[in-house]
Amino acid sequence: MPKFETHRPVKHSPEQMYDLVADIEKYPQFLPLCEALNIRSRTERDGKTLLVADMTVGYKAIRETFTTQVLLNPAELAIDVKYVEGPFKYLDNRWRFQPAPEGSVVDFFIDYEFKSRILGALMGSMFDRAFRTFAEAFEKRADKIYADA
Repeated sequence: MPKFETHRPVKHSPEQMYDLVADIEKYPQFLPLCEALNIRSRTERDGKTLLVADMTVGYKAIRETFTTQVLLNPAELAIDVKYVEGPFKYLDNRWRFQPAPEGSVVDFFIDYEFKSRILGALMGSMFDRAFRTFAEAFEKRADKIYADA
């Protein structure tokens, strides 16, 4: 039931930000809580890419791995993430990248609920804080990667 949505203006182009978020294999290098990411499959069709990926997140002694389907749609600058299996009852995540006068606006939305109340109590507030910093983590990564662009 936790939900978070943000519309963050950044100085980088929508295409640059899309490319950064779409490069999910690099998440463990900079994304809070993300310890590992493994792509199980990649299917390309009609200009879109569908990935099935396992992400391992951790905080202190707690580690959880969950599987998602990630639909990359570069023509619409859209990324949609659907939950497959793991510790959640459900997880819905969407990214959109809109042009803006000084770069772009990154729209980030996530809605999720843990299956277990105990796990929700243990990890819920930590996940909430992490999700609130995701857009900022991507912006910092973009500043580093596109500094000379």
